Amino acid sequence: MNTQTPAAKTAAHPHRRPIRFVEKLLADKHSIPFSIALHLVPGALIVAVYAFVAAPLVRQTPFPPFLSWAIALAVVLFPMHFGMLWLGKYRTGKYSLRGALGYMDRPVSRGKVTGMIIFCLVWMFVVSLALIPYVDTPIYNALFTWVQYEGADPSGVGYLDGYSQRMLLITLLICGPFTGFTLPLIEEYYFRGLLLPRLPQLGNWAPIFNMFLFSVYHFWAPWTVVSKMIFLFPGIWLAYKKQDIRISIGMHPGAAALSTVLGVIAISLGYTSL
Repeated sequence: MNTQTPAAKTAAHPHRRPIRFVEKLLADKHSIPFSIALHLVPGALIVAVYAFVAAPLVRQTPFPPFLSWAIALAVVLFPMHFGMLWLGKYRTGKYSLRGALGYMDRPVSRGKVTGMIIFCLVWMFVVSLALIPYVDTPIYNALFTWVQYEGADPSGVGYLDGYSQRMLLITLLICGPFTGFTLPLIEEYYFRGLLLPRLPQLGNWAPIFNMFLFSVYHFWAPWTVVSKMIFLFPGIWLAYKKQDIRISIGMHPGAAALSTVLGVIAISLGYTSL
């Protein structure tokens, strides 16, 4: 992992008083309970921001609920990103993700990374769409019909249904740069860059553990946990095995960007129900 040893950190900052929680975050290994908390607390915060701030605010506007979730994600994830930059500064003296994150050394050639990303993108698109009627919908109907927030349904686009073409297009154009790339990128830095490399005690179970908790972190869509574990598996597994975060970044934010572009095109052509 691209981090310094405790001895090197002390030598680099001999007069700095250690901050216990920060040292715990930057340790080479996280305990399992600590890691579980770090995986799940952000998801709980996103739901809280949605329920108590974003949703009441957006209900006063003509925008669809999708904007509420975009706001909630941004309110939680942007500070996390700045926090990771600060962790890098704490370790290296300058704001940098490399000081805090692992899998940043790019050990795989550009050509091989590109091929892996293309494979993962195709897998993610095909498998995720195929699993909606056979996994997400049955789980939702069996266990989660009691979830009543706006747009909750197994299709994944219920928060856009029932709005005009103009309003949908405006919403996606506003949210697209964030939900379509930036916020998924922050998730990858946090979950695959900060948390996954700090589970060496789990061996090859580490990416499974990380992937499961990342799926559960999406508390707003619990019926998708099983399908997420299936369609996210190649990107997370390869990022772990190759120790190259570019693979999971290419898959996750890459798929979000493609989905957003396709959504904007579809709505522009008059397909207001995605």
